Amino acid sequence: MGKTRENLRELTECGLPRALEVMGERWSFMILRAGFNGLFHFEEFLSELGIARNILSNRLSRLVEHGIMRREPCAEDRRKIEYRLTEKGLDLLPAMVALRQWGQKYGEEIVENPVLVDEQDRQPIGPTSILAHDGRILAPTDLTLVERQQVGVRADGSASRRSRDLDGARLARAADPMPQEAA
Repeated sequence: MGKTRENLRELTECGLPRALEVMGERWSFMILRAGFNGLFHFEEFLSELGIARNILSNRLSRLVEHGIMRREPCAEDRRKIEYRLTEKGLDLLPAMVALRQWGQKYGEEIVENPVLVDEQDRQPIGPTSILAHDGRILAPTDLTLVERQQVGVRADGSASRRSRDLDGARLARAADPMPQEAA
């Protein structure tokens, strides 16, 4: 992936170790999958997953603590609690699908049933991909790491159009006496 490498010992400057700190074990992913499948109640998770009560309680608390799920009273019975995926939790769907597809590809004779399909035509979804900013599918050989200040600078030293557009937007924000966030 190019000449620049990540500092592999540094755990604080990369999203992967942070994500693994929150989600890095089986039961968190299984609870998340259950949430994507429409389970909301503690007892549903307990019976559907076959997980021990104390482990489920611990993992749900952790997912809530990290903003992946939220606790809210059940509309029908305010004494019951529901666990709902937050936007942050829903953003994990592509990672879940990628892991699922990897497991199907390299697992032992896994025949999925039910099958994950596109709602529109009910055909199986395609493989998850890494996309460029313009939608092109990227292969591992298309990826490289660069220092932050070199984002948008091509190997020949020229700036990509997108980089120039971003620089213009940065200059406009810097010149604006009242930033959008403060307005």
